[in-house]
Amino acid sequence: MFSGKTLMITGGTGSFGNAVLTRFLDTAVKEIRIFSRDEKKQEDMRIALANDKVKFYIGDVRDSDSLAQAMTGVDYVFHAAALKQVPSCEFYPMEAVRTNVLGTENVLNAAIARGVSRVVVLSTDKAVYPINAMGISKAMAEKLMVAKSRTIPAGGTVVCATRYGNVMASRGSVIPLFVDQLRAGEPLTLTDPNMTRFLMSLEDSVDLVLHAFEHAEQGDIFIQKAPASTVGDLAQALKELLGSANPVKIIGTRHGEKLYESLVSREEMAKAEDMGRYYRIPADNRDLNYKKYFVEGEQRISELDDYTSHNTERLDIAGVKTVLQSLDYIREVLRA
Repeated sequence: MFSGKTLMITGGTGSFGNAVLTRFLDTAVKEIRIFSRDEKKQEDMRIALANDKVKFYIGDVRDSDSLAQAMTGVDYVFHAAALKQVPSCEFYPMEAVRTNVLGTENVLNAAIARGVSRVVVLSTDKAVYPINAMGISKAMAEKLMVAKSRTIPAGGTVVCATRYGNVMASRGSVIPLFVDQLRAGEPLTLTDPNMTRFLMSLEDSVDLVLHAFEHAEQGDIFIQKAPASTVGDLAQALKELLGSANPVKIIGTRHGEKLYESLVSREEMAKAEDMGRYYRIPADNRDLNYKKYFVEGEQRISELDDYTSHNTERLDIAGVKTVLQSLDYIREVLRA
C-alpha cells in the first residue's frame, strides 16, 4: 500500500519516529518527510542516513502554516510529535495542551484539507483514566481524532490512533537511565518497585502503526497486547545481565505517576474487537440525542475489567531478561 507513496512523520527525529523511518526505508515508499522543530537532530539524521528518499522539513505542529506546506502531496501521515515527559507536562500543562492537543488538531486539519489518505495519531496508555497533564492532553488528542472522524465525508481522509505502553529503551525511558546508573556504579533509583509497566519494543510499536495504516476504519484506536513486569523485577533483571551489585534506592513516586498503566478501559472493552495480537476500539458512533440510550444502557461495562499492566501477562525476572536481550540497545550494552 505504500509503493510509490509519500509518508510524512511528525516528530520524526525522536525514538519512535526514527524506528518508523527505519522500517519504511526498506519498503517501496517514494518519499519520507521528517517534520520536526529540531534542526540539529535533523542534520544528524541527514548525515547518518545519506538517503535521497528522506526529506526534511523544519516546522512545529503548533504552526498550521508550516504543516500545510510540508503536507502538500503527502499520502500518509504518522503523527508522533508530542510532549511526552510526565513531570515537565505537570509543571507546564499549557505547553502540553499547545503541542499535544492543538498541535494534533492542526495536523488533522492540514491532512484533511490536503486530501491525505490516512493519518495515524500516536497515543499512550496514560490517556486511559489519565491522572497527569501528559495523559490528559493525549486523551484530548484521541477525543479530537474521534470527533474529527465523524465529520469527514465517505472517501475522505481516514483518521485513527494507536495507543501503546512504555517503549523499552526509547529516549528518556527508564532502561537507559538504569544502565547509566549501573555503569557509573551508582544506586538504582526506583520510584516504587511494585509499579507495573507494559513492555513493548520499538519494533512492536512500529508493527502496531503498520497494522493501523492497513486496517483502520474511521476513528479507530488500536492497541497491541503486551506483557508487563514490576519495576523492581526490571531493575533486578538489568543488574543480573550486567553482572552488577549496585544497591537499589527507593525514591518515591514522581509527579503524576500511576501504580499501573491501563491500555484499554472497561468502557472500551465493552465494544473492543479482539484481533488476536491487537484490540481494535471502534469510534463511538452515538450522536447528541442521548435520550434514546437511557432506556437500555450498557450492562456489560460493569461486568468487564480494564486491560492493564496489573492483569496482563506478568513476566518474572527470567522472562524480563529474555525480553531485554532481544533489544538492540541491550545487546550493544552487553558487547561494550
